[in-house]
Amino acid sequence: MKILVVYDSKYGNTEQIARSIATGFGPTHQVVVEPVTAAEEVDPTVDLMVVGGPTQAHGASPAIKQFLDRLPNLPGTKVAAFDTRYDKPGWLTGSASGKIVSTLKAHGGRPIAPAESFFIVHGEGPLAAGEEDRAVAWGATLVGRA
Repeated sequence: MKILVVYDSKYGNTEQIARSIATGFGPTHQVVVEPVTAAEEVDPTVDLMVVGGPTQAHGASPAIKQFLDRLPNLPGTKVAAFDTRYDKPGWLTGSASGKIVSTLKAHGGRPIAPAESFFIVHGEGPLAAGEEDRAVAWGATLVGRA
């Protein structure tokens, strides 16, 4: 299975989560993990695309928004979205993953899991205890659904 993980990360927390998710995919899949700044064109033969970023101003970061805006049509491509944010109610913090998954759906993507949030302790990190392990487990769940 060909899997693409695209992330935006200001302080490295979201990158850690993206790499942990990829670890959960296991060694038998062709996985590319890259920052949104390097994700020029999406391979049309990708089986699963996972996109994530930090929650900023209650939504997705400008870099993620620009990436999503230039996506081609993704008819039937399996997709998933994640974000990093404070461990507070979503109505208080916002959530980038909700915007990400709705945009992926608008491009024809087929979500295989609800959007997922991973938590940070402070604005610049670190990640809350256990979040990297939770990301590995989420990655394994995604592969099982794909």
